[in-house]
Amino acid sequence: MNETDKPLVWLHGEVKTPPFSQEARIEAGVLLRRLQQGENLGLPHSRPMPSIGAHCHELRIRDTDNNWRIIYRIDDDAILILEVFNKTTRATPTSAIDTCQKRLSKYDKDTQD
Repeated sequence: MNETDKPLVWLHGEVKTPPFSQEARIEAGVLLRRLQQGENLGLPHSRPMPSIGAHCHELRIRDTDNNWRIIYRIDDDAILILEVFNKTTRATPTSAIDTCQKRLSKYDKDTQD
């Protein structure tokens, strides 16, 4: 990792094989690395998630039988990983949005103390 790269801060979830296929795990790693290096990803790889909060996005990773999502926030000093899940419907589950908002709130409160 280059000293200008942002670290990944995992608040929840992991990317491992299984349940990810090896190809999907590698794709997730490449996309996360690009984020660490400061690249702004757009569709089809990532989309903004303003319903969760400012600077929040959803990485989209297609696997053989799954559509993985990695919810993250870009901070000045890190990339926060909020949730990793298999998306089974068109809409992001309300429970996932609520969980991410709570994790962010706790993280922001803990880092201010």
